[in-house]
Amino acid sequence: MKNLRTHGKSTIVWVLMGLMVLGLGGFGVTSFSGGSTAIGSVGGTTITAEDYARALRQQMNAYQQQTGQPLTMAQAQAIGLPQAVQAQLITAAALEEQARRIGVSVGDDKVRRTIAEAPAFQGPTGSFDRAAYADVLRRENLSEAEFEREVRADEARLLIQRAVAGGISAPKPAVETTAKWILERRDVAWRELTAEMLPAPVADPDEATLKAWHSANADRFTAPELRKLTYVWLTPEMLAPTVQLDEAALRAAYDAAIDEYRRPERRIVSRLVFPSAEEAQAAKAQIDAGTAPFESFVIRRGLQPEDAELGEVSQADLGAAGAEVFALEQPGTVGPIQTDLGPALFAVHAILEPVDIPFEQAREDLRAEAALDRAARTIEERSADYEDLLAGGASLEQVAEETELELGTIDWSADATPAEGSIAGYQAFRDRAAEISEADFPELANLDDGGVFALRLDQVVPPTLKPFEEVRDEVEADWRRAETHRQLLALAEEQRLSPATPEGQPAPEWTAVKDITRDGWIEGAPSDAVTRAFAMEQPGDIEVVDAENRVILLRLDAIHEADLTDEDARRITDAVRGRLDQSLQSDIFDYYARAVQRDAGIQLDQSAINAINAQVQ
Repeated sequence: MKNLRTHGKSTIVWVLMGLMVLGLGGFGVTSFSGGSTAIGSVGGTTITAEDYARALRQQMNAYQQQTGQPLTMAQAQAIGLPQAVQAQLITAAALEEQARRIGVSVGDDKVRRTIAEAPAFQGPTGSFDRAAYADVLRRENLSEAEFEREVRADEARLLIQRAVAGGISAPKPAVETTAKWILERRDVAWRELTAEMLPAPVADPDEATLKAWHSANADRFTAPELRKLTYVWLTPEMLAPTVQLDEAALRAAYDAAIDEYRRPERRIVSRLVFPSAEEAQAAKAQIDAGTAPFESFVIRRGLQPEDAELGEVSQADLGAAGAEVFALEQPGTVGPIQTDLGPALFAVHAILEPVDIPFEQAREDLRAEAALDRAARTIEERSADYEDLLAGGASLEQVAEETELELGTIDWSADATPAEGSIAGYQAFRDRAAEISEADFPELANLDDGGVFALRLDQVVPPTLKPFEEVRDEVEADWRRAETHRQLLALAEEQRLSPATPEGQPAPEWTAVKDITRDGWIEGAPSDAVTRAFAMEQPGDIEVVDAENRVILLRLDAIHEADLTDEDARRITDAVRGRLDQSLQSDIFDYYARAVQRDAGIQLDQSAINAINAQVQ
């Protein structure tokens, strides 16, 4: 949003580029605020309704292009897009007002060059095309004089913007300090403390300790909200056993899918055509001798292996070459074979056996598939009857008695893992179960496999703390994990403060990691370890990393400052300088634009703005 606010209206971009690309002409807005032609002003400079509508539509279309999703006005208002466009136009009007006050303008030659160099107005030869120029202005309902005035004003605004912020650059120390911070590298060592390293095993807790833990950590032992639901449902799989299918229908299904049941032998083949039979024969000799694979000759021709692939082919697909290719008993290369394209080598990569499944063998699979399909159509046809019963006030129990739908009940919670084959395995059911209230009447809804269901909320059981007696083992396990972690942290802190190994004990093993960067990682350690490594100040410092339920001791071994004379470092330094320059220029121009707006005074017609917002869709 900051960029929208600080870079001005840029009429040239809007009209010469945006309108040509996005086709914004007209966009259904013919009048604003009951005939008002302005949404506001800065000093004596007016912000027109047309400018606001045009800018708003362009920003909405740009957002849609970036996200690939349509953007409604309600969504645009939710993200603050109209306010951002208004701020942009206010800044542009303030600069135009300032240019008028101090007498900044550009000559006719500059306006002429700007228009002539605009890509939107260039013809096929790359030069200015007056017909294209006139066509764009006509579609945008602008006269040449109006447009040229806008170009002149826009160039004057750019002059002021360049004068205010154009020469500002970031101080060299700031650039170098930032680049060194980014490029700094560090050597560290780390080791993990585990329960086996504790001086003594964690003592068994008494009942009072566990009950206190149960109460203090009630959120860990609280059952989620439970919804007691009654439902009816019917799926194609449930109805399929009752579907009657005659032999003719199954035979028709078999014939429709005959390619799945009867296929000749096929082979996965590549073909490479050569300029002459001699060259093909020479290549074949090298392939047979094992000195060069088939693919190497493909690459030598400037092709990729996939360019030579024919895919799965039958003998008939290969024509005259089919007999020789299919004579191979295992993958290999045959040829040269004369083809319509010239002499060619054929590489057989795989042999696919023929498929011949008779109708009698396929009958059961066909029946199962056809029955599911017929059951789905039957459910679709009867759905209106189910809906009529529910709309007429029939209870779910009555619907189950009068139809094929089956009645069931379930204690459902959003956190529960649905049992296999349960209705809770369907996303549509879970969505409805989460949103239904006790006041809602059952409504028929679809399942993603062609089934239907309806449900009723009978009771909502709020989140409830599970009795201690029911979860005692869970409480103890949780307390042990926490107590072990606490003792490991205490041990880590003790070793951090006294890193020397006690006499008679083996020195702990540290894992050394060299040259880590701020955006790098330490293999095997929590991600927080890198952040902590760069927070330490002196080599030799040791910190405790408590992350991901693990306790890590991290030691800083060395700090390697960046060498900004390195080629890669120079590129990063240049990028840092560019970003800092841009940030400073943007901030200073922002302060200047705000001061201009404050001095000139801003007036906005909210009713006119609302009218445009209502019409721009």
